[in-house]
Parts: sequence; C-alpha cells; structure tokens
Amino acid sequence: WALHLKNVTVSLSGQYECSFATYPYGTKAAKIQLIVKAEEEQHYVKEVWLNQTLEIPCLEDTTSENLSNYPLKWLVRENGRKEELVTKEPSCPAVYRNGSTLYGQRVRLGLNNALKIFPTKITDDGRVFSCHVVYHPERVQKSSTTVRVFGK
Repeated sequence: WALHLKNVTVSLSGQYECSFATYPYGTKAAKIQLIVKAEEEQHYVKEVWLNQTLEIPCLEDTTSENLSNYPLKWLVRENGRKEELVTKEPSCPAVYRNGSTLYGQRVRLGLNNALKIFPTKITDDGRVFSCHVVYHPERVQKSSTTVRVFGK
C-alpha cells in the first residue's frame, strides 16, 4: 500500500499512519513522520583582496553527498538578471559560457565544483554568485555568495 501526495506543501508535514486488519493476528500499523521543507537558499559573504584568486565553494555545508554525481550550474546576478557562467553534468567536462564581458576567461571550476575567479577586479565587489545543484527535477539546492573586494 502506498500513499501518493500531489501538490505537496509545508502544511502536509506531520505524522502519517497506515493500519490494516490481518487475520488471525489483528491490526497492524506503521507510522512515518513527513517533514516538508520549503526550498532554502544558503547565503554567504566572501571577502577577497583585489587581483587575488577568489574561490567560492558550491555548497559549503554539503559533506555527505558528492556534488560530481549531480548536474550543477554557477550564475552571477548582474543588473537584476542572472547570467550563467558555467554548467557541469555528471561525467562530463564543464561548459563555460564565455560570452560574459566581465568574466570571460577569468572563471574556472575548481575542486569539488568551487568557482574560481582570477584575478579579482573592483567590478566584482557586491556581485552575487549562486550555485544550483539539481539532485532531482523537483529538488534543487542553492547557495549564493556576495563578494566583497578590498584594495590594498
């Protein structure tokens, strides 16, 4: 037996119980606690010196799951719109979107899918970079990082 839920919302969180009568043993029951989480986006701030290498982890608090098993993409928010910088599919090389005049050849994917930018420029200050990992078509985990660039 299975319970199918459609249009799942946070309000469906709670304890569910399945019970049925068996002969000759009587009633059997099983309980499950369902926790529905709203999509969360972790936000960080990263500080870097001008002309240094900036490395931004994709999901800072992810340790148990290997990010290389899932599609991911890095974006930058610029003038109210998001521009895709790089995408990575499992077992494939990263695809760089070098159409950006700001980030062209300065962006690379580092270890554990961290975004590496070199050299940092004053125009990077205040930019928001976000990493989206697609664990499932309906389960995307995001983190965004605001960059602060300091001059020497």
